[in-house]
Amino acid sequence: MYINENIKTTVDGNYDVAVVGGGIAGISAALAAARQGKKTVLFEKQFMLGGLATSGLITIYLPLCDGVGHQVSFGIAEELLRLSVSMGAEDKYPDNWLSDNGSRTEKDKRFEVQYNPQLFAILVEKLLIDSGVDVFYGSYVVGVDISQSKIKHIILESKSGRTAYGVKSVVDASGDCDVAKFAGLPTELFKQGNVLAGWYYGIGKKGYKLNMLGVADIPDEEKTPENEVSHLINRRFSGLNGRELSEQMILSHRSIYNDLLEKRKVDSEFIPVTIATTPQIRMTRKIVGEYTLSEKEEHTFFEDSVGMISNWKKRGPVYEVPFGTLYNKKIKNLIFAGRCISVTEVMWDISRVIPCCAVTGQAAGTAAALSTDFGTLDIKELQTILKRNSVETAKKFLKENGYEL
Repeated sequence: MYINENIKTTVDGNYDVAVVGGGIAGISAALAAARQGKKTVLFEKQFMLGGLATSGLITIYLPLCDGVGHQVSFGIAEELLRLSVSMGAEDKYPDNWLSDNGSRTEKDKRFEVQYNPQLFAILVEKLLIDSGVDVFYGSYVVGVDISQSKIKHIILESKSGRTAYGVKSVVDASGDCDVAKFAGLPTELFKQGNVLAGWYYGIGKKGYKLNMLGVADIPDEEKTPENEVSHLINRRFSGLNGRELSEQMILSHRSIYNDLLEKRKVDSEFIPVTIATTPQIRMTRKIVGEYTLSEKEEHTFFEDSVGMISNWKKRGPVYEVPFGTLYNKKIKNLIFAGRCISVTEVMWDISRVIPCCAVTGQAAGTAAALSTDFGTLDIKELQTILKRNSVETAKKFLKENGYEL
């Protein structure tokens, strides 16, 4: 069958929940939806799950804790951290958290770890398949079919050509807010632009190592003469233009090559063993949601909280994630997770990382399993299910740890 006579696109199946994007947010959303008994599909443009966290080689699972001794992110966020090092960690193994071996003060290791990207990608794929999720690789979303303010079909292109899938609800975990763009929802671009990065793995006389060329930039609002960092080149990338992304990858490869030549001057045996197969772009486009969370709202209680996240850059701050940051009611059955959620520019830099993507992914996937109209969703029911699955809202946490509400 076809969607309609004007769009000659074959409908290849129907799902309760469709998740677009197989990064950490998408993985978490798909797991959460499938565990609620819903027929779930995950579409990923690469042929490897994990996004920046695996094919992008940004292999540091940043903290689940607030840095002063309290875990703040639970549920799938913790499950995936433990999974990532279940066959061995690369660095930063937090004995004090995973093995209860040591204290957890502001002077101790935070609940973070460095993992192997290939192992992690294989493990999360198995986890999804075992949970009943259909995983479609090499699939790009190219459009949506909307009727009565709801997405009825999601349209993708793959090696099979253009196909459509009937959906009851959709999670946009694309990292670039792609579904929002096709649905005509209001979005905002990352004004500052992304710097060039060239993280890669190499091996030589000193062993196997992650080489981090090009650090993440500091938001303009937080820059001072003291914290300015130098970058590989004086150019920024939006991450939303095909020609530009190709240029960015070529420049990234050239940076790796130049670094390789420098390392070979002191170690003739040094070789690269893994380079990124996806652009190392941090922020591109995000939804304008029903609520926009600010970095100034640390230790703030929200009635519609669906989880907590910490600040990976400094110890102390804790943020609740309001459900209103995950949707725009103009499209009733579309919800967002990961880098796509509604936050300020500075908060974007805090919320884009792995634990936060897992927290918002679990919330979005659970919500998508419960409703096809997120503006009318029973938040208390959602919170009850999330708590049952070890996601805590901040009210109890803040009271127990002496914060003022």
